[in-house]
Amino acid sequence: MRDQRLWTWHVAAGLVVLVTLALHMAIMHLDALLGLFNPAGGHPIDWANVAARSRQGFFLVSYVVLLGAALFHGLYGLRTILHELGPGPALRRGVDVTLLAGGGVLFVFGAWAAWAAFALARTV
Repeated sequence: MRDQRLWTWHVAAGLVVLVTLALHMAIMHLDALLGLFNPAGGHPIDWANVAARSRQGFFLVSYVVLLGAALFHGLYGLRTILHELGPGPALRRGVDVTLLAGGGVLFVFGAWAAWAAFALARTV
């Protein structure tokens, strides 16, 4: 039952990644057609546009959601592959703990970086 619930979360995280990456593609690569998220005009990675997007809470939340979904989706997929290799119970537990700890560290660091960019952009 636990594996079924984790697999459901894995699929849901994949859908979240799909939606947030589609949003990224629209912002960064279809701006000439849409012109929605680059208020300063010009290229999407011009500093004025990056700073303007960094001030918006929507982008902070979307970056953290993308980070969490991508980490869970990727690390759970890796866990599944490693478990299919047939390791013993102790090694399975070691893989689980390592991936959980590594994912937690990466999530905290990435969320902190997104928050720092948001806070810095709000002060400028």
